[in-house]
Amino acid sequence: MKKLLLLACLALPCAAHAQTINFTTEDYAPFNYREGKEIKGATVEQVEKVMAAIGVDYTIEVLPWARAFGLARTAPMTCVFATAHNSTRDPLFKWIEPLLIDRNILITRKGSGVTAGNLDEAKKYTIGTQREDYTETTLKEKGFTKLDVASDFNATLRKLLSGRIDMMPISELYFDKLKADQPVEMVTVLSAQPMGIACEKSFPDDLRAKMQAALDKLIADGDQRKIFLKYGMNLSD
Repeated sequence: MKKLLLLACLALPCAAHAQTINFTTEDYAPFNYREGKEIKGATVEQVEKVMAAIGVDYTIEVLPWARAFGLARTAPMTCVFATAHNSTRDPLFKWIEPLLIDRNILITRKGSGVTAGNLDEAKKYTIGTQREDYTETTLKEKGFTKLDVASDFNATLRKLLSGRIDMMPISELYFDKLKADQPVEMVTVLSAQPMGIACEKSFPDDLRAKMQAALDKLIADGDQRKIFLKYGMNLSD
C-alpha cells in the first residue's frame, strides 16, 4: 500500500505540497501575540486568510524572534512573519508581501528628558532592541553603537519604562496603540520598510506564487485594511 501511495504521489502534482507549512512569529502585539492558548493579531489574521484561500495545511508558533528567524533560514517549508524586507535580508528568503508598509520610530518614556531632532543626535543615547531583529541591523548600519540587545520586544519595553535604556525602535502603527496604555512618546523616525512573510530558500515557487496572489486579493478587496482597523490601527494610503 505504501508503495502504491508513493507511486501515485510521484505521478500527481499534489506531492510537492503534501507537507505542512510551518510559520514562526514573535510576541509583538497587536501584530502577532498569544492570548491564552490562542495566537492572534493583525498579521496572524492575514496569514490565516491567505492559507484558507489556498487550502494548504499550516501551523503557527510564537517564539523569541532570533529563534523564529533562524528556523525560517534553515528549516524547509518554514516561513517567518512579519519580517522587514531590506537589502540585507532580500537574498536570504523567498518573500510574500506586504503584510503592511511600516515606518519604524524611536520612542522614549514620557518625562525621560531624552530629545533628538535627528538620528545623529539620537546616537548619544542607549537604544534597546531585540536580538536578530531587523532594527538591530538598521541601528548598526546607521552608526548607532550604544545598543542594549534583549531577547524579545516585551523585555526591551520593560527596560524603557524602567529607565534602563533611553530609547527603543517600534512600529509606528503599534505606537498609535501603545501610547494609549503606556507613558511613551515619539522621538524621531528611524526607517521605513515593507513587512512580509519570509520563507526558507527552498520553498516551492508555485506555492509562494499562490500565497502572493491570495495576499494581493486580500489587499485589493480591502480586507487587509479592515483587519488593521479591527486592531485599532490605520494603514496609510
